[in-house]
Amino acid sequence: MTTTALPAPPRKRRRGPGHRSHYPLWFYLPAGAVYGVLFIVPTVASFYFAFTRWNMSGTEFIGFENFALFFSEPYLFQGLVNTFVYGLLTSGLKVVLGMLLAVFLTSQIIARGYLRSVVFFPTLVSTVGVGITFTVLLDPGDGLVNQALAAVGIAGPGWLTDPDLALVSVALVDVWKGVGLATLIYIAGVVAIPQEYFEAAEVDGASGFQRLRHITLPLLRPATATVIVLSLIGGLRSFDLIWAMTQGGPGFTSDVVASVIFKQYQAGFWGLSSAGNVVLFLLVAALMVPLYWKLNRKEVER
Repeated sequence: MTTTALPAPPRKRRRGPGHRSHYPLWFYLPAGAVYGVLFIVPTVASFYFAFTRWNMSGTEFIGFENFALFFSEPYLFQGLVNTFVYGLLTSGLKVVLGMLLAVFLTSQIIARGYLRSVVFFPTLVSTVGVGITFTVLLDPGDGLVNQALAAVGIAGPGWLTDPDLALVSVALVDVWKGVGLATLIYIAGVVAIPQEYFEAAEVDGASGFQRLRHITLPLLRPATATVIVLSLIGGLRSFDLIWAMTQGGPGFTSDVVASVIFKQYQAGFWGLSSAGNVVLFLLVAALMVPLYWKLNRKEVER
C-alpha cells in the first residue's frame, strides 16, 4: 500500500518587529473628518477673512488694515485687562473650591452620591439660561438676593449695575456654574490615590491635615494641571455668560475681548471682527501652550 504525503501547509510570513498593521488607522477617519469640518476649515477661513473687507456680496483683500483698526479700538485695553482678571479669578476659584469639594465629597458623609449630583448639576444647565436667571436674582430692586439681604438689615448693592462689581458678579456666577466639572476631575484624582498611603500615614500618627498636605495635594497635581488649563481657557474665551448678564456694561466696565469682537460684528464690521477672533485665538494659544507644556514637564520630572 502506497501512501501519498500531504502537501505541507503554507508557511506564514513572519512580520518583522517593526511591522505594524495600518488597519486601525481607518478608525481615525470619522473623527478626523469631523475635526476638520468643525475646527480646521473655520479656523483657516477666519484667518483668510481677517485680511479682507467682506460682506455677503463679496470680499476685498486689504492686508493688515483690520488688525490695525482692531488694536486702535478705544476700549480694547480695558477689554484685555477684564479678560485676564476674569480668567484668573474664575480659574483660581474653581481650582480651590473644586479641590475642597472633592475632598469633602470623597469622605465618609451621608448622601455623598446625592451631593455630588447637586454640585455637578449646574454644569449641565444652559449658560444663557443661567445668565438670565441670575440677572433676575441679582436685580438691585426686586432681586431675591437683595431682598434676602434686606430681611437681615443689609442694603444690597447693585451687583450688575455697579461698575466696580459687575465683572466680579458675573465671574462668581461662572464659578458657580463651572465648579462642578472641576470637582468631578478632582474626585477622580482623589479616588485614584491608593488607600495604602493614607493607612500608613495614619499608623505613623499623621493628622487629617497632614495627610491632606503631604499625600492628597501632591498626588492631585495632574488633576490640578487639567483644571487650570481647562478653566483658564474657558475664562479667557468667555462671552456667553457676560453677554447674557451685562452685555459688557454698565458702560464698558465688564467688556472682555470676545464681547468687543461681537460688538464689531453687530456694527457690520465683519472683517474687523474676524481679525479680532484671530487675535484672541493667538493670544489664548500663546498663553496656554507654554503653560500646558510647563505643567506637563513638571509632572514628568516628578
